[in-house]
Amino acid sequence: MQAQLLYRVRQPLRSADVSRPEAGVGQVLIAVSACGVCRTDLHIADGELHDPQLPLVLGHEIVGTVADVGAHVDDVAVGMRVGVPWLGWTCGECRYCMSGRENLCDRARFTGYHLPGGYAEYVVCDARYCLRIPAGYDDAHAAPLLCAGLIGYRSLRAVGDARTIGLYGFGAAAHIVAQVARHEGRRVFAFTRPGDAEGQAFARSLGAEWAGDSTAPPPEQLDAAIIYAPVGALVPAALRAVAKGGTVVCAGIHMSDIPAIPYELLWGEREVRSVANLTRRDGVDFLALAPKVPVRTEVVEYALERANDALNDFRSGRIQGAAVLRMAHTSR
Repeated sequence: MQAQLLYRVRQPLRSADVSRPEAGVGQVLIAVSACGVCRTDLHIADGELHDPQLPLVLGHEIVGTVADVGAHVDDVAVGMRVGVPWLGWTCGECRYCMSGRENLCDRARFTGYHLPGGYAEYVVCDARYCLRIPAGYDDAHAAPLLCAGLIGYRSLRAVGDARTIGLYGFGAAAHIVAQVARHEGRRVFAFTRPGDAEGQAFARSLGAEWAGDSTAPPPEQLDAAIIYAPVGALVPAALRAVAKGGTVVCAGIHMSDIPAIPYELLWGEREVRSVANLTRRDGVDFLALAPKVPVRTEVVEYALERANDALNDFRSGRIQGAAVLRMAHTSR
């Protein structure tokens, strides 16, 4: 099969012709049709997340068709369309797994980081972590739901019943979350890179009632803010923007260092918290909700062999919505 491999961090991916994997016990083989490009892929490729399983196939927003199943797989069948998210395996026995917090499992393994990902024509995955894709989405438009959507959904749930919400970094996750928030009757304020008039217009087209630079204050105090950009300096900026009792959620897996925060910004029972990974329950709940909103993903498609172009365009902020790799699939 064809795959894009990361051999060394901070180096471009390389095309490779590698052996097609086989499904083992409890696993499924998936013929990949589309795989989203996520900011976490950039963090791994750029060496900001430590100890990836090199050489590595990146990608954890995978959509495809089950081509084979291993032994002891009962609820996934050949021909089924499934999605594979970031969380790819957990131990099932630690205090986190046993209390419904498998996203915090110390032994967790992640797709496209510890486990082979979806920048390839086929991938083998743990059957327990395959999610059913809603029928109303084609493969390319479904792919961003599996991380941008799921992490966005989990971060939105972390702000509780907040009615006015600021979204810092209006990329793949925020463009989905804005739609869900508006569906729930919340008001959305979007913060983009300074001077990004096109991005601000994009945010307003998705229901944001105000859009401006991330360095600017919103027109009124917010109940909560969610930070998707990996920029630690946005934490004190978001704290200034939220009212007393407000919550600031850091939704990324990696962020630059947070500068010193004057206590007066935190005082007034403001809260700063992170969102780590996702659970299978997040996946089931969000994929049931998405068609009801309905969430519409904006995607820019690339052929598999253009994975480096997709990563570079993502890194430079040239993509509105999400980037998705499409496979020119063969039967080999």
